[in-house]
Amino acid sequence: MRNITVIGSGTMGNGITHSFAQHGFKVNMVDINPDALAKGLSVIEKNLDRQLSKGVIDEQIKQNTLNNITTYTQIEEAVKHADLVVEAATENIDLKLKIFKQLDELCAAETILATNTSSISITKIASVTARPDKVIGMHFMNPVPVMKLVEVIRGYATTDLVTQTIMQLTQQLDKIPVEVNDYPGFVANRILMPMINEAIYSLYEDVAGVHEIDTVMKLGMAHPMGPLQLADFIGLDVCLAILNVLYDGFGNPKYAPCPLLVNMVTAGNKGVKSGNGFYDYSAGGKDLVVASKFRQ
Repeated sequence: MRNITVIGSGTMGNGITHSFAQHGFKVNMVDINPDALAKGLSVIEKNLDRQLSKGVIDEQIKQNTLNNITTYTQIEEAVKHADLVVEAATENIDLKLKIFKQLDELCAAETILATNTSSISITKIASVTARPDKVIGMHFMNPVPVMKLVEVIRGYATTDLVTQTIMQLTQQLDKIPVEVNDYPGFVANRILMPMINEAIYSLYEDVAGVHEIDTVMKLGMAHPMGPLQLADFIGLDVCLAILNVLYDGFGNPKYAPCPLLVNMVTAGNKGVKSGNGFYDYSAGGKDLVVASKFRQ
């Protein structure tokens, strides 16, 4: 398995491309938007330069990594010789089903189809293909080149052989795979998102301010960043989408998203990506300032 195609060049897509290319795989990165592709490549190069400055890699590895990447705006050519396709498009079920139906028609019969979804059912995604046994989840963590964990999620029909292949492949990326079963949110987000949602409720109910809530979790629980800052980093729209998947999947009110989160996303405050969430990132995010609406 040497030829990898990654669908999407955003934060997760370019990170997954970076990781595979740095470990010697030939990677086709696909995005229908040429500007997004150019931006994705630029981010990869900047991240490689950061690794270079820290002594993690040398100049030769940087050049080899970039040489291993080919960009495409048309999916047909990009997947023609793929051993594995990793979909890293927006966390939208309709879009993912459309992509997987197309991939199933275009890819060779033996190609494994993986999705980087953080919460959507692998079984449901696999159901639109004629190869549900070869559909699997590879939930990378952000930032992909740095984070070691990959949740490997097997759908109802995913075979042992495909699961073992992806587990071994993940180890070749110098990452640690953890096999989990296909239930809403898997493990990472089933635990993380209710915590973030509870932190938002604590703010919504005026228990404490943004800075205070994050400080308690950082100093008291040894978290590298507080839950509200982490939500901004993930994207408040993504958090909302995952909570809705949990709520719909389990039918349990404990997963219902906080009204404050719903209102913020509706207003376009999505965190780092929009420049404003629980914190103000208009100055580039170097000096975090609590968004004015939440100042105590």
